[in-house]
This record gives sequence, C-alpha cells and structure tokens, in this order.
Amino acid sequence: MLCPSDSWFEMRARYIGSLEKGANRMAITKEDVLKALAAVVDPATGKGMDAGMVQGLVLRDGNIGFAIEVPPGRGRNAEPLRRACEAAVARMPGVLSVTAVLTAHQQGHPQPTSPASRAAPQAGIAGVESVIAVASGKGGVGKSTVAVNLALALSQLGMKAGLLDADIYGPSVPRLLGIDRKPVSDGHKLQPVEKFGIKAMSIGFLVGEESPLVWRGPMVQSALMQMMNDVAWAPLDILVLDMPPGTGDAQLTIAQRVPLKGALIVSTPQDIALIDARKGLQMFRKTEVPVLGIVENMSVFVCPHCGHASHIFGHGGARATAMELHAPFLGEIPLVPAIRQMSDAGTPVVAVRAESQEAQSFLALARQVAEKIAAPVRAAPRIVIE
Repeated sequence: MLCPSDSWFEMRARYIGSLEKGANRMAITKEDVLKALAAVVDPATGKGMDAGMVQGLVLRDGNIGFAIEVPPGRGRNAEPLRRACEAAVARMPGVLSVTAVLTAHQQGHPQPTSPASRAAPQAGIAGVESVIAVASGKGGVGKSTVAVNLALALSQLGMKAGLLDADIYGPSVPRLLGIDRKPVSDGHKLQPVEKFGIKAMSIGFLVGEESPLVWRGPMVQSALMQMMNDVAWAPLDILVLDMPPGTGDAQLTIAQRVPLKGALIVSTPQDIALIDARKGLQMFRKTEVPVLGIVENMSVFVCPHCGHASHIFGHGGARATAMELHAPFLGEIPLVPAIRQMSDAGTPVVAVRAESQEAQSFLALARQVAEKIAAPVRAAPRIVIE
C-alpha cells in the first residue's frame, strides 16, 4: 500500500545528447545498469544501491527507465538518491535518455474492506477546476479515441482542456495525438505537452512506444499521482482522464484519491462489452463518483462509398443498459473509417475535421458533459459491502 503523504515524488526525465548519426551504439544490458547503480552510495545506509531497490528496469535503444523503491518514511528526502542514480546511468556509453521514478511500498497496513471504503480525497489538482474520467469495463471499445476527441471538443467549446493518459501499461495518447517529443521540466514540475489546443501528459512520452512497463501496483499508483500533482496543468477548466480498462487497482486509486466531478462509461453495443461496462459503472457508484452517463461507441458502420448503414456490433445495447441502470445515455459515436485512420495518423477527427458528421457526434457529447459538470451534482449514495 502506498503511503499517501510520502509516495508522490517529482517525476522528470533527464535527456543527454544523442550519438552521431551512423555511429555504432554499444549494447547495454540490465547487468550493466545494475552495476552502475551499485556504485551509487545511498546516503541512508552509506552503502551502494541494492539491486532489490531497482524495479521495473526497461531498456530500449539506449533509452532506460526504472523505479527506485524506498521506505515510505524517506519521502522526498530520497530525491538526491534518484538524481544520483539517473546521473550514474546517464554517464554510461551509449545511453540516450534516463527516466528514474521514486516509489514507496508500505508493508503491514490493512487494506480497505471494500471498494466503497473511500480514502480521504485530496484537495484537488492545483489550477484544475474539474476532473472527469473516461472509462470502460474492458479494452478494445475505443475508449482512448473517445477521450482524446472529447478533450479536443471541450476545447473547441471554449474550455481550457487537458488530457491525462492514465493507462500506464498501454498508453495510447502519444499515438493518437501524434506526439513524439518528451516533456521538459522547470526543475520543479513537468510541463505538459501542448497540441491541438490542449495540454497532455502520458507515461508514453517518457518511454519508448514498444517498451513494456513491468511495474507492480504501488509503482503504478505512484506514477499516476505524480502525473496529476507534479505536472504544471494550471490553468485548466477541465482535465480528462483516459482511464485504463477494467476495475482494478489503478481505477480505485484514482476514484479514491482524485476529486472526480464525474465519470462516463464507453462501450460498444454488443452484450460482451456491456457486461463489463456495467461493472465499470457500478465501481464508480460504489466509490461515490457521480456517473455522467454511458456513450455507445462504434454504434453504426457507415460505408464511405455508398453511405449504407450497418449495425455490425448490434445497436441500442448501451441505451438499454443505461435505462436499466438508471444512468444517462450520452449518445452514439459511429464506426467511421475516417475516425480510425485519422487516429492512427495522430490527427484526431475533431482537431482537423470539426465540421464533419463524425466530429459533430463528439461535439454533441462534449456539450452534454460540459452541461453536467456545470450543474450541481449529487454524489451517489454510499454502498457498503458486508
């Protein structure tokens, strides 16, 4: 379990000059990195870094990332150790970039008896008026595409909007926004990357697209809270969280520690997706997060040649589920090839074809969301599982 007061540390990346074009890059192994880190003296112990403190070590084409696990009581006092470890690895021949993150793991503390046992929420993210979550019960329903276009549509409605990619294991925002540069730090906080009029942050900006993050739950929680609290988001009217799929540890961390104004559930029409969508909706209700509603993505396929409409995944399933669960239905997003093509190209449809029919569906969704977060929202009743 993370220590809520001591587990949020500044996350930044240190970048060094690249090798000359055409030069042969030296192969770097995990053993090389661990050896370099062993030479770093931990001020708390007076000894070299223990390999057990290094978690989630990832190497890709000279780009290296890892987490340093310290006792929760050390808190920010461990920041000099993090910087020393980054510097030691950065000096290795062939290293292009290093990203080191502090994390804490606390043993022996009881877990909450149920998801409804909320941790005390934080005061909020500095300079951010409202935070909403875009979630799904399962992957593959186009949740990230909806989140990106929703943030862009909110911006087009005149709101200062931001987008946080909260999917640590499978970040999609770098590809969807066509961002291949890394954020910079002012020495205190990371600066979000701005594109198409919104501010964005993703763990995918800091690691390679094909580099897996083999992190335990506490590391993921620490990274999530850092990307919320140690990023210079202000000023924002709304921050959209692209949530990871499912109802696991990361989702509960956000629901319990971030004062969400609401959450919307993305699902496709077929029953297999709606089963998991119900679970996602109930998770937010149990954690007392207001549910803004359900949106049906990939609702209807429209042939780009003849205009014929086909309900490939069925139709109306999300609307029926919303009625069954007494949740608002927020509309339908069509299955249009242009949405997929433009998403893959890093040019979201709302950003470059705002007048198109498919973009208008996202703008209609954004108008509903803006109205809902502007109105007083009554929190869902507390549900306790005995």
